Amino acid sequence: MKLLVAAHASELVAFEEDIPGFERLLTGVGKIPAASALTRALSTGTYDEIVVVGTAGAIDDAVEGGVYDIAGAIQHDVKGLDGTFGEHVSLPARVETGHDGLVIATGDHFVDDPDTVALIRALGASLVDMESYALIWVAQQFGVPIRILRAVSDRAQDGATELWDVVVERCSHTLRAELRTRYGV
Repeated sequence: MKLLVAAHASELVAFEEDIPGFERLLTGVGKIPAASALTRALSTGTYDEIVVVGTAGAIDDAVEGGVYDIAGAIQHDVKGLDGTFGEHVSLPARVETGHDGLVIATGDHFVDDPDTVALIRALGASLVDMESYALIWVAQQFGVPIRILRAVSDRAQDGATELWDVVVERCSHTLRAELRTRYGV
């Protein structure tokens, strides 16, 4: 059995309630809700893979719309003891999925301005979201493989919050088609 994970209900509007071979988990938005929900699910169920679907903002001009595999995640809203931006006091600077793809920067705020984009881009990420780092870290703690598929919803610049509300349904349909292609369901 695989676990289909999304943060926000609107990211799953194109997905049927029952997909053969998948159970569904809606985590809530942000690192703590994502980590908590996935930990509860993995503590009570057995899964051979976690498949995360959802949206992300593009912060690399070379990244166009579409669906991207996530190779690794960093955190953009932390600082190490020495004040180094993007490093956590006790967690690894980067977590990996084991798949080829892009690096995503995770943080607990919606990125919507060019100054923040420039800071995060300097860390080496191409996309931003609010859950991937936490989901990968939890999956690693339980030893369960994880694949994260992110559909680009916006450019993480001025107006991204309003744009997300408009395009999330389209992104959901794109992600559902990608799940059909990759998993045959």
